[in-house]
Amino acid sequence: MWQDYFRSHQPKTVVAWGRGDPFFGVPGAQAFRRDLKDVRIELLDSGHFALEEDAARVADLILQTF
Repeated sequence: MWQDYFRSHQPKTVVAWGRGDPFFGVPGAQAFRRDLKDVRIELLDSGHFALEEDAARVADLILQTF
């Protein structure tokens, strides 16, 4: 249902992803491109807790995107 929503509605999306995440690798971030035509994917120099590790950068990405 989630991917169907993306395909149908194409919401403006930024994906802030920890490059060093041991649980959800970089291919997981890139998979958003299958369903979203205009997605912004940013690979951060962080791990699983990218928001906590790089909060200022994530906030900046949100402000730039929206």
